[in-house]
Amino acid sequence: MVALSYALVRVVLAILRFAPMPVADVIARLCARAFDIAVPRLRRAAVANLELAGFGPRPGIVDGAFESLARVLVAFAKFPNMNRANIHQWIRYEGFEHYAEAKRQGRGVLFATGHLGNWELSAFAHALLTEPMNVVVRPLDNHLIDSFVERRRALSGNRIIGKRDAARSVLRALKANQAVGVLVDQNSVLSEGIFVDFFGVPACTNRAFARLAARSGAAVIPGFALWSRQERRYVLRFYPPVPFTGEVEQDTQRLHHVIEQVIREYPDQWLWIHRRWKTRPPAAS
Repeated sequence: MVALSYALVRVVLAILRFAPMPVADVIARLCARAFDIAVPRLRRAAVANLELAGFGPRPGIVDGAFESLARVLVAFAKFPNMNRANIHQWIRYEGFEHYAEAKRQGRGVLFATGHLGNWELSAFAHALLTEPMNVVVRPLDNHLIDSFVERRRALSGNRIIGKRDAARSVLRALKANQAVGVLVDQNSVLSEGIFVDFFGVPACTNRAFARLAARSGAAVIPGFALWSRQERRYVLRFYPPVPFTGEVEQDTQRLHHVIEQVIREYPDQWLWIHRRWKTRPPAAS
């Protein structure tokens, strides 16, 4: 199954890479729809998450989330076709001044991002638009797909940092005044996380990000590649730095408040199929 899954991924990505954009968009939406039908627990998880977060069932948001995944798939497939000359057709900056000021401070930049919009394109494009950065990733279960995905992520010059041994590499990069991107919107196991309010519900969140920010003194900038229907391309939006004080729980809560506000603005671009509230407080078990 490992080799078969890998072969299927390679075939789909190859077709999307060489297909004209209108055709690639249709094929990717069909793939997302097939994924939705083949794995019904994903839609059930999305509906449950929406109700938990106070949105109600909202099937339109769930449909939008799968369409957003289709756009991520197309962009990822076409990474080898992207370069400094054509990247502006895919994405533009907004709020770049926040990044520039953080770089002037000289203590590195921690990009706090999430599964919102196109998290793959945001880091890939930043390397082409400005300079390469470091990206913290969690290894995929299929080692063949994982190796392939890592190679493709690095095509624009980015450096990949494995999540299992990330702390030392992240601190080294920040000390060199480099940028590091971290997905901070994922569920954490009880032993590694703290609970913060997220859409009015306790969400177990890894405490490592806040500790790294406190130890390094790096600027913490929320950043997301958000799809603009008007422009038919993404906007890589950098938000104002979030102040971190060294109080892990308060800092994590402050950051997640910002992330929640952005998701509320673009609810159909967040990965609602992820079981974000899977880990529950001990009293609620």
